[in-house]
Amino acid sequence: MTPASRPRGDDARSEDARTVHAAGALVWRERAGRLEVALVHRPRYRDWSWPKGKLDPGEAVTAAGVREVAEEIGEQVVLGAPLPALTYRTEGRTKHVRYWAARLADDGDRPALAARPAVRPVDPTEIDDVVWVSTPTAADLLTRRTDRRPLATLVALHGRGRLATRPLAVVRHGQAVKRSDWSGTDPSRPLTSAGSAQSEALVPVLAAFGVRHVVTSPWARCLKTAAPYVEAAGPRLEQVDALTQAAHDEDPAGAAAVVRELLAQPEATALCTHRPVLRTVLGVLQDATRRWTAGELPQRDPWLRPGELVVTHLTREGRVVAVEQHRPPIG
Repeated sequence: MTPASRPRGDDARSEDARTVHAAGALVWRERAGRLEVALVHRPRYRDWSWPKGKLDPGEAVTAAGVREVAEEIGEQVVLGAPLPALTYRTEGRTKHVRYWAARLADDGDRPALAARPAVRPVDPTEIDDVVWVSTPTAADLLTRRTDRRPLATLVALHGRGRLATRPLAVVRHGQAVKRSDWSGTDPSRPLTSAGSAQSEALVPVLAAFGVRHVVTSPWARCLKTAAPYVEAAGPRLEQVDALTQAAHDEDPAGAAAVVRELLAQPEATALCTHRPVLRTVLGVLQDATRRWTAGELPQRDPWLRPGELVVTHLTREGRVVAVEQHRPPIG
């Protein structure tokens, strides 16, 4: 199977400023035992392609993906496993497009959809037709040959029972006030203004993956990091003492047990915790990877930067199909 790309974050400042960054998805469904995907027709180019579009300034790549797809096919979607990204030249510029497998949103996704901005349908002069076709037909219809690459990965995932996944996102809390600058207790240490901005920036990313359940350390910096998404989406919120730094220092097994429980439950979940706890959390997730897992979990301390997250995509059995990291832009 062609390995899926592993997005390393939404910060493209180190890349060529002339590169056009875009995002989209291969939206799939099953009908009468047949795998189908959605294609769009662009009258300007007279081509059939995947729904996709350019990132708005300051927009997270995942948020751009679900927004562009919703605009072009007229339905909200939830992102699944990442698929191979494509880079090519168009109109004299380099274009880099990240893709995900995506399913149509359902009633259970209402919390995540509530956290997304309203979507305006695309102008018919840009997209004038949307069709659902079988994957062999899609391969024939696609105008650009390279668009078949993410399709091949999608078909391979489906054939191995790894296409229908749920996310478990691990978030490091936003930047906190330094211990030396705080006179209160460590559990009450708050976020800085930058940390608050990081927590706000997490909202569209968690919404893109359809997060319905938030599990967090009850310490202030974790609760405040989760708060903007909780307020925007209203997911089920669970505060777990075992995810605090103090509890982990005393007995890491508690945090490990929390992650194992989350691997076994069916909800799309985000877990927010502290840097020292990440070693244990990521260690349990590492045990759930396989040789065919696309992407890698962070390997070295500090594991994640403040406000950064790693998203693992899980099968029904709790195995990790793919891994991706995101550092949401804060403007």
